[in-house]
Amino acid sequence: MRTWLIHSAFLSTCLWLGACKSLVNFFAFHPNDSYILGAEDLPSNTREVFFKTDDSVRIQALYLNNPSVDIVTIFFHGNAGNVYHRLNDLQHLRQLGTSVFAVSYRGYAKSEGSPSEDGIYRDGKAAFDYLTRELGIAPSRIFIFGRSIGSTAATNLAQDKDIAGLILVSPMTNGRDMASVMGLGFAAPLAENAFENDKKIKHVKAPLLVIHGSRDTLIPISMGRNIFDAASGWKVFHEIRGAGHNDLTHRFADRYWKAVSDFLRTAPESG
Repeated sequence: MRTWLIHSAFLSTCLWLGACKSLVNFFAFHPNDSYILGAEDLPSNTREVFFKTDDSVRIQALYLNNPSVDIVTIFFHGNAGNVYHRLNDLQHLRQLGTSVFAVSYRGYAKSEGSPSEDGIYRDGKAAFDYLTRELGIAPSRIFIFGRSIGSTAATNLAQDKDIAGLILVSPMTNGRDMASVMGLGFAAPLAENAFENDKKIKHVKAPLLVIHGSRDTLIPISMGRNIFDAASGWKVFHEIRGAGHNDLTHRFADRYWKAVSDFLRTAPESG
């Protein structure tokens, strides 16, 4: 009887943890594949790249080459839509003096699989390995850029790496805080240790830029400041007064892109 109870409790725990992770992923990821371009319709010097993760998922990325520089920025987008919705931003980023490697998370656009927290971390690692091993790009010439949910993939990947720099736009602190902001405080315990940027940022030794809108109601600027405060290396915080979560590159484009440009040009070499 005792053995049965132990087995029953163990099974219940496993089911509970599985349900928790599924619930977190349900709220975190919202792929929309209504806008997909063929390879022939991409902007000039832009091509599709495919590579596999360590769990054998085929991942897509868009590689916007800037032949005039040897710097590459790995770009992790927000939780909705897909990588094609960010093409204008990707092209603008390239114009600032970097090639861009924009990752399409599993379950998004032409990538296989279903999105999950652990999955996007694997996707990020595979993207970094592809650039460094297949294309021979030195980590010191790589910037990592993450916006919103993409800040979690970016921060996770940047830990303990001698990269050129980390750019976080509207970063969250962790899943528990996000649940509270969304009015789901009762469910915060379900998030457990999900998306813990606030802990992982302490392991980032590269130069850091945090950009956040002062009127962001989805991910409050206080989260961005907490991430910034927890980082110990060379860092810059750029508050865009009056900006919300989704208007940074539209209404406030000049200030937004200037902050990114300045960082790309002036971030000191890490390590």
